[in-house]
Amino acid sequence: HIERFLADGDLLSLDLAVSRNGVVADSAISFVVGDAQPSESLAMIAATERALAAGIAVAGPGARMGDISHAIGSALGEAGYRVNTQFGGHGVGSTMHQDPHVANTGRPGRGYTLRPGLLLALEPWVMADTVELALDDDGWTLRSATGCRTAHSEHTIAITDDGAEILTSPR
Repeated sequence: HIERFLADGDLLSLDLAVSRNGVVADSAISFVVGDAQPSESLAMIAATERALAAGIAVAGPGARMGDISHAIGSALGEAGYRVNTQFGGHGVGSTMHQDPHVANTGRPGRGYTLRPGLLLALEPWVMADTVELALDDDGWTLRSATGCRTAHSEHTIAITDDGAEILTSPR
């Protein structure tokens, strides 16, 4: 267990899962604590948000899992970040982490074909100086392997007849 107090300018990611009526949703947000707004942190957050939006934009019935992975990875790469391949998005539904896995990089036109009713949690990550994540002893908390800053954005989406609907968007 690592005890740490937040300070002005720290980059913090919060990942929250909820269950309602037997269906699970997963969402994450990253933000800078306090008044200091380090440009590196803001750039990392913006890159994950753009990557998330890119993945959602290509999700729809008939698209392939690789289309989402490619869109996310391309957006992260265009922002100058390497992509972590240890973790990524995932199916959700009756449990938190289920198939299919949604990699944060991939080849378009490949993989599972999306169809209406599928629920996915898309979650691009970036880290300042590594692509490796480390799992804390609690079995849940993830950190960069080097202790560097990380940013993470996530939404749960439902594939609909017309595309994708964001289920975890603030209303």
